[in-house]
Amino acid sequence: MSDKAYIIFCDESDDIGKHYSNFYGGVMVGLSQHERISAALNAEKKRLNLFGEVKWSKVTARYLDKYEALIHAFFKEVHAGHLRVRIMFRQNTHTPGALTHEQLQGTYFRLYYQFIKHAFGLQHRPRPRQPAALRLFFDELPKTNEAVTQFKGFILGLRNNRKIHAAGFSIAPEDIVEIHSHDHVLIQCLDIVLGAMNFRLNRKHEEKLPDGKTRGKRTEAKEKLHETILAEIRRWKPDFDIGATTGKGKKPAFRWKAPYAHWSFMPKAQLASYRKNRNGSTQPTLDDPRRITSGFGWKQSHPHNR
Repeated sequence: MSDKAYIIFCDESDDIGKHYSNFYGGVMVGLSQHERISAALNAEKKRLNLFGEVKWSKVTARYLDKYEALIHAFFKEVHAGHLRVRIMFRQNTHTPGALTHEQLQGTYFRLYYQFIKHAFGLQHRPRPRQPAALRLFFDELPKTNEAVTQFKGFILGLRNNRKIHAAGFSIAPEDIVEIHSHDHVLIQCLDIVLGAMNFRLNRKHEEKLPDGKTRGKRTEAKEKLHETILAEIRRWKPDFDIGATTGKGKKPAFRWKAPYAHWSFMPKAQLASYRKNRNGSTQPTLDDPRRITSGFGWKQSHPHNR
């Protein structure tokens, strides 16, 4: 994927789950491919008689086949290298130390900032690095105007990040936009994938009806759709583990080029302890996608719950 501009559609799911929390997702597309892919996916929706907005919360047994067909069309573009998908989440057992009130209040946007800064490996865009605009489209942000304005200001500040700037990226204020998911098929497909991962990691597929014995048809349909999505991912990486950071031990360039990747976020202080226990060293490795620089006001620990 090489283009004069890139669009990242961003979405989020549960901030607090039974086992995993703080789900964020993004799909990147080159500007030259965006219109074609959107038209193709919208045409597939029309063929399937899916005329409204598709999303994970709407998955039912009746519509399972249609959603699976749309997901196949979406991942066809992922496998072709025209789309790149990133999912970030935090395992609840990975908690930071003491947090200030300000850190707790700012969790949602602090984690979103880290996701944008690191998940797509913008710093590792391959050479030659021609100038490229970066456009960020967020599903409607659920916060006050003041908080949203501050968040957009920090995202805009990424254009001054030395490594991102060296990779050729520029960000303009007008390219940080809140959108309605109803109008963008790519963020709708992302919502389905993000919802599926939240569903499985938080073991919602095990939920029973009030009788305590059987599962609902909708739950069964969602589990089948998750299995379809996982099968598509494993066409690329047969040993893919949805609960682990993808590409551990790979070169940094992997973060840019991987068609699909998960990032199991770990607070910085705990990550150091984790590495010490495993490797006898607290030094972060450059090829670990969980390595995080301080940013957006974070220091030694990162907030995990609002």
